[in-house]
Amino acid sequence: MPGLWQRFMLIFRAKASKALDRAENPNETLDYSYEQQLQQLQNVKRGIADVTTAKKRLELQYTSMQQQVDKLDGQARQAVTAGREDLAREALTRKAAVQGQLEGIMTQGQQLEAQQQKLIEGERTLQAKVESFRTQKEVIKAQYSAAEAQVRIGEAASGIGDEMQDVGLAIERAKDKTQQMQARANAIDELTSAGALEDITGSGNDIDRQLAQISQSGQVDDELAKMKAELGQGEPAKQIEGETPPAS
Repeated sequence: MPGLWQRFMLIFRAKASKALDRAENPNETLDYSYEQQLQQLQNVKRGIADVTTAKKRLELQYTSMQQQVDKLDGQARQAVTAGREDLAREALTRKAAVQGQLEGIMTQGQQLEAQQQKLIEGERTLQAKVESFRTQKEVIKAQYSAAEAQVRIGEAASGIGDEMQDVGLAIERAKDKTQQMQARANAIDELTSAGALEDITGSGNDIDRQLAQISQSGQVDDELAKMKAELGQGEPAKQIEGETPPAS
């Protein structure tokens, strides 16, 4: 049973592959692949924009916190001048905390900068590949269209194409029907002449037609003999019984 199932799956895959091969249009496949590459390129560009936006936010946050550090430093100086060491210590403590956050922001900014540069380089590489594929795609499509047209012309000229094959079969069927009709017409003429078929458009029966033919044949013979006698050829016309011969 497993062997039978494997054979069935093999046949199914072979049939499906052949059907897909017939249905596949290289032009459509190339265009779809190009669209997919353009989509990937757009995704990379959106990624670059997102990283750049995040880096800008960090830069703004870094600037704001740097201003806060400067402000706390100024407040600490004012407290020292005013003899408020406790306030000065509090300001410097906050300043140190903010400076620690600034170092973390700076590290994150450097990481985003490296990621941005990597994405930009990848975008340039992908852009070049997409442009190269687009040029190659158009060349292949033109070659395929030319080859397809050449095949159609060759099939039409040689009659091996499906459409021309149908035309050839139609011509052969027309010839066969014409020959069959001609043979039928000749057979009807032959049977009619032999008297096997009765001409329903004519008057009288077969005996009447035969007597008419005999009468017409005798009349022709009499006229021919009379014509020969008048022209001095052949035997003179037979004397009619009871008729007085002419004087010599």
